[in-house]
Amino acid sequence: QVQLVESGGGLVQTGGSLRLSCAASIRSFSTYSMGWFRQAPGKERAFVATISWSGDRTYYADSVKGRFTISRDNLKNTVYLQMTSLKPEDTAIYYCAAGGPPSFRFEEYGAWGQGTQVTVSS
Repeated sequence: QVQLVESGGGLVQTGGSLRLSCAASIRSFSTYSMGWFRQAPGKERAFVATISWSGDRTYYADSVKGRFTISRDNLKNTVYLQMTSLKPEDTAIYYCAAGGPPSFRFEEYGAWGQGTQVTVSS
């Protein structure tokens, strides 16, 4: 059974930083690509970042490129999202997901966490 648990969300001022974590209970975690998505109120779930199983390939949405960094620790079965220079438009529920090849399509991910709220105040 796959279980993903996000943590690290919270309230931060514009320009601040947060680091999200996603702890995975997955057999062979190191064989899965991992992704972060977000969903703001009234909007569809949107791709944020993804990382290959080995960590050698990362991809980002244009809106977060240069501000967010995705990384993983396969010994700890954990994926991270370091967020800096946060903006009010980054406010959303952030979800981690496990899937096959790195993808910006949420349909490519078969397991999801429950999400963690990130709120950026202006």
